[in-house]
Amino acid sequence: MQSAAVGLGQLLLALDATLVSLVEAPRGLDLPVSSAALIDSDDVRLGLAAAAGSADVFFLLGVIDGEALGWMAKQASERVPVAIFAKEPSDALVSTAVAAGSAVVAVEPRARWERLYQLVNHVLEHHRDRADSTEYSDTDLFGLAQSLADRIHGMVSIENAQSHVLAYSASNDEADELRRLSILGRAGPPEHLKWLDQWGVFDALRAGDDVVRVAERPELGLRPRLAIGIYQPPASARCAPVFAGTIWVQQGAQPLAEDAEQILRGAAVLAARIMSRLAARPSTHARRVQQLLGLTDQDAATTPTEIAAIADELGLAADGTAVLIGWDFLSATDTGARPARLTDVLALSASAFRRDAQVASKGSRIYVLLPQTTTSRSITSWVRGTIGALRAELGVQLRAAIAAPVVGLAGVAGARVEVDRVLDSAARHPDSIDQVTSLAEARTTVLLDEIVTQVGGRLVDPRVRDLRAREPVLAETLRAYLDSFGDVGVAAHWLQIHPNTVRYRVRRIEKLLSTSLADPDVRLVFSLGLRVLERT
Repeated sequence: MQSAAVGLGQLLLALDATLVSLVEAPRGLDLPVSSAALIDSDDVRLGLAAAAGSADVFFLLGVIDGEALGWMAKQASERVPVAIFAKEPSDALVSTAVAAGSAVVAVEPRARWERLYQLVNHVLEHHRDRADSTEYSDTDLFGLAQSLADRIHGMVSIENAQSHVLAYSASNDEADELRRLSILGRAGPPEHLKWLDQWGVFDALRAGDDVVRVAERPELGLRPRLAIGIYQPPASARCAPVFAGTIWVQQGAQPLAEDAEQILRGAAVLAARIMSRLAARPSTHARRVQQLLGLTDQDAATTPTEIAAIADELGLAADGTAVLIGWDFLSATDTGARPARLTDVLALSASAFRRDAQVASKGSRIYVLLPQTTTSRSITSWVRGTIGALRAELGVQLRAAIAAPVVGLAGVAGARVEVDRVLDSAARHPDSIDQVTSLAEARTTVLLDEIVTQVGGRLVDPRVRDLRAREPVLAETLRAYLDSFGDVGVAAHWLQIHPNTVRYRVRRIEKLLSTSLADPDVRLVFSLGLRVLERT
């Protein structure tokens, strides 16, 4: 999927001067960038490098100068890249790229390529004009960091509880060694973290939500800082807030804003909200599985092209048969065993059963898709065993419905709807459907339940309603007689009375209701009416 384009200059600003620096841009900084590709020396030597039209910017990983020049010449003959990123690019590479019209960006030698690649894709996915400091996405920590930096005139970084850098604002030449090394290494350098710990900074951050001041240490190359802890709301009123990370603000030559501490307290609240949203937001993989199952707000993938694209992303075959299992969370004695946690637990069990198992959830429902699978006793046995294990280990009660076989991934969304019908019916009438069932086994029960639900009280024959209210014994006899297809002996056995008693009651019912039970339409209407009244 192609991301929305951003300008090259905007991309470089977002990446930060700590990581990259522009060498030359012969066509300016406004050229759009919407995709990036990584290529290494083996790719170039073996002819496996990405084609010119496959990306706008390229990262050259360990490509020696001669290989890079040959690759650049080939790219220029097809489609000129917007920019190339290289560590310590040679004068020859710069000249060749500039002559072709490509910008050259020098990457800090200590920077990690995978980190840079992740950041570029983040910018392409969550692009915005970073000069606009008045707005930021409610799930974008980078946007929050930049907005905070612009507001209080400092350089901001946001870290998690393990001091891993999650986001940061743009740096300038005043960035100190701690900031540069933290951004380059994605975490605070151990020796610096040790100093901060010895000075009591971390203890102060974990002690409450006050802003902590860190004095300048010229001998260590550290500029003045402000810091504040990020706290997630407690799981319950009896629990304390959870320390989730830190916002650091390094002061440069310009003094920080007078109200910097007040603004920093507000930023900590916003960061906690964003981190909660990010933690709750499904991954791209999970969203693709949800889309395949028709669980997203957008329409389920239905066309062969859409199915093929999702299958390719998930690494699955689009054809063949599959099995879909729907699980319904009923109850738990362990208050921590909620659907969100159960999704992870079921994913572990499903992946152990089948390496290609796909798991998605919505509300109390969890779905396990087993691609390239046909129905078998082993699947039912695994489902029953999993339900038993979760009941024993976590005190969790689950119900499961199995749809099999599902013809191709194109049929998965429809199978999920059928599975939901079974689980919905079982939720209305827990005793009518087994704890583990299949669509075929439950079809009649589900259809009858849905018919009765649709009929509703307003469509019940008033004679049946009156009979049940005034003569409950006769109503019970009528139900047994109808369910026995008019076989007096079977109805008598079910009611534990003499057959003649059944005959007498039937004649009395016909007289009271002024009708004949020999009429099949009458039997149908009365049978449905009795079922509706029993369920209400």
